[in-house]
Amino acid sequence: MEGTPFITVEGPIGVGKTSLAKAISNHFQLALLKEIVDENPFLGKFYENIEEWSFQTEMFFLCNRFKQLGDINKYYLNRDIPVVADYHIFKNLIFAQRTLSGAEYQKYYKIYQILTEDMPKPNVIVYLNASLDTLLKRIEMRGRDFEKKISPLYLEQLSIDYEHQISKFEKEHPEVTVLRFNGDEIDFVKNEEDLKFILEQLSPSLKKGVYNHESSK
Repeated sequence: MEGTPFITVEGPIGVGKTSLAKAISNHFQLALLKEIVDENPFLGKFYENIEEWSFQTEMFFLCNRFKQLGDINKYYLNRDIPVVADYHIFKNLIFAQRTLSGAEYQKYYKIYQILTEDMPKPNVIVYLNASLDTLLKRIEMRGRDFEKKISPLYLEQLSIDYEHQISKFEKEHPEVTVLRFNGDEIDFVKNEEDLKFILEQLSPSLKKGVYNHESSK
């Protein structure tokens, strides 16, 4: 793997991206980048009326992630400090395509291309997915008020959209390692063996001996 290790964890709402990113960070001693969700002032309104508040919501996320990734590049990757993030910026297109009208999406996509053309790109994507039942249970367990308004239909379609996007990404970026895990079969939060399995799959993608947790003890 070339360049400073930059790992992103992706998958639909409720699949466990942040929990896994934290575990990877702790195990391999990587800097952790978490996306800002709760601070989006439009999110509650968005889930109540997607059509009315989608553009404001998506633009907030895009600008926020643009700033985060710029800082990560400047303060970490350019200094050869490896990073794991609980999102990949391509998720913006997944949500925008689902929620924006045709004209709005075209404007949004132009802005997205401008902002992301010089952004750091990950070496590895850890992709999680799960059935609708599993996603709904995990969303209920974490108890975010604004997520209680998410329609199961919307969540199910979002999961399908993620599958399409990650498959498209793999074809367009064969140089990036994509590790897929099924959240229905693996519960890395409650089962230590499941977490160990994921970390073992990820380990060969990191530089041998340099960022290995065992060698740093």
